[in-house]
Amino acid sequence: MISFIKGKLVHIYENVIIVENNGIGYEIFVPVSVIGNMPLVGSEVMIYTYMHVREDALQLFGFLDRDTLEIFKLLITVSGIGPKGAIGVLGTLSADDIRYAVMAEDAKTIAKAPGIGAKTASKVVIELKDKLKMRDVAENISSEIDGQQSIFDDGGSKQAVSDAIEALVSLGYSATEATKAVRKADAGDDVTVEELLKLSLKYLYS
Repeated sequence: MISFIKGKLVHIYENVIIVENNGIGYEIFVPVSVIGNMPLVGSEVMIYTYMHVREDALQLFGFLDRDTLEIFKLLITVSGIGPKGAIGVLGTLSADDIRYAVMAEDAKTIAKAPGIGAKTASKVVIELKDKLKMRDVAENISSEIDGQQSIFDDGGSKQAVSDAIEALVSLGYSATEATKAVRKADAGDDVTVEELLKLSLKYLYS
């Protein structure tokens, strides 16, 4: 198994990059979002990879971080989504966007990805909900707050979180947008719905 490839970026195509390592050029399929973050051709890059084995081919799929790679691995466990379908989803939605959409049961947001219909998007929500635990998302967000208390702490007000999300949805935000904004809000365990809404709206307008 090839966990990652570090080498010189030789070519960039629409959804493929070529990375040279020790005289070997590796063709790696990547999301459109990765293409947009590539350095200049000739620069050194490190790509985290997944090797997909078929009867007639070996294909590498690559990402700029392990977190996105892990979400990719989860997506391809969903019936009806292959590696290229998962690449398409991650070209439209970030790893966190997918987490929030699954948590919020927001299949409409997932269906925005190319080639993903409403039925398949619903499968993503149903099949990944148990795999993407709230605590996993909490830990990912909390790491961005460096030592500060977040609403995910055990003493956090779950009711305030639920009410704030519902209020944002009533204002016209999607369930994913509302969930993401509330989760990003930095609040203590005694936060009120009004305070949480204010912090969430501040995040949405920033």
